[in-house]
Amino acid sequence: MTRLYADTDKFSHGDASAVVEAFHNAIHDRVRTRLAAAGDEWAGFVTGEPPAHVTAEDFRAVEALLLEAGHRFAWSAAISPRERPEAYVPAAGADEASLATFSFEHAEAITATTDPEGREQRGQGDNVARYAEDRTGIARYIRTPAQVLKYVQGGVPADTIAIIDDSGGTLTAPILARFAGVICAGGSTRSHLGILTREYRVPCLMNAKVSGIRHGDTVRIETTARPKTADDYQSGREVTARVWRITK
Repeated sequence: MTRLYADTDKFSHGDASAVVEAFHNAIHDRVRTRLAAAGDEWAGFVTGEPPAHVTAEDFRAVEALLLEAGHRFAWSAAISPRERPEAYVPAAGADEASLATFSFEHAEAITATTDPEGREQRGQGDNVARYAEDRTGIARYIRTPAQVLKYVQGGVPADTIAIIDDSGGTLTAPILARFAGVICAGGSTRSHLGILTREYRVPCLMNAKVSGIRHGDTVRIETTARPKTADDYQSGREVTARVWRITK
């Protein structure tokens, strides 16, 4: 059997999910088959002439296998589900019509009943920087360029706590400094968005796992909590700040 680098990669930590594993295995099978048919080895495949063993059509075929099995890709650019609705999870919360009923629903969000102060915990996240007080504002989901353009042209309400899933910061860069706070569903405190919010002194929770927060809810983020450090991530230590919905 033709051996690939992945067969002996001692630094691999395994695939992130069953879907990723299925995708990788399908690609590996195609590469093995083509190399064996050509009498080539992995080293030649990597360092030789531009290989014709694997083509764009092979990747399209692997994608088709996943779609036929019922998998749909999560989108990061709002245009993806519009152009290829058959391949992507529907873009809920990406237009004004669906915002009223949309909410992130993370299975690992820690929730609790309302406390005497009227705070109902709806999740948690990694605090980027510590501030003297927790930050309270109005939750507003921002997931598309059209939403960003609306705020660029009409202004960002002063109390906006943006709930986003773009940890790179590219989508919201034009209006980032105007937010009262940010709850981001991806990344870490070392992600580009985390760095930007720290420099702009905008309270921010990264890698947030929240549930049941709707567009327009009053929320509070625990920005008095200890920030999560690189050492915390490397050691697997859970250091989180709470997200509350304010009910009174």
